[in-house]
Amino acid sequence: MHDLNVLALFKGKDRYIFVYDDAGKNAIVDAVRNCASDPATAFNWFDAAVLTERAERQAQQAVASGNDAGE
Repeated sequence: MHDLNVLALFKGKDRYIFVYDDAGKNAIVDAVRNCASDPATAFNWFDAAVLTERAERQAQQAVASGNDAGE
């Protein structure tokens, strides 16, 4: 069974929810950056920085607890 990570941002009426496994951290960071670069969304570069930091923290916690993608 694979553990899943969730990044969520509630901004006004908008909801941004990203679900990924530990191996998908780089892809989720790319997706977050793509949202920030889309002028049609309220998601901005500050939001991207916050969620990227959270993804990094989740990855560090997974490694610390022995749940990294290599196990």
